[in-house]
Amino acid sequence: MMKSFTDYLWLNTKQRQEFINITPQVEEAVVKSGIKEGLCLVNAMHITSSVFINDDESGLHRDFSKWLEGLAPYDRDKYQHNLTGEDNADAHLKRTIMGREVVVAITKGKLDFGPWEQIFYGEFDGQRKKRVLVKIIGE
Repeated sequence: MMKSFTDYLWLNTKQRQEFINITPQVEEAVVKSGIKEGLCLVNAMHITSSVFINDDESGLHRDFSKWLEGLAPYDRDKYQHNLTGEDNADAHLKRTIMGREVVVAITKGKLDFGPWEQIFYGEFDGQRKKRVLVKIIGE
């Protein structure tokens, strides 16, 4: 019989932009769910943050930051969105590039990753409390 399980992760970064490995928290949710075969959706529930899968290597994370800053630099005067009183247009663009969510297969009660894959939360307008949805379905 198909089951579903919902959990929320709460994050509050110290920096405006950070990448946080949330794999351990997602693995914990999979165990709590009791689901052995299924799918796990992990979704950033804010339009200035992201969830993505990649390697947990600090040089790569610095490369992401440099690359994203080149594509959408933080600049209060550059973007039309910032004329509304916001200063986070770059964060919206960075989120679009890095993605909203990931789906990972669950096999034999564990996240079924390829080599080096980990789940990351990408924050682009941080220093406030934000939420990530973990939704697990399966048997």
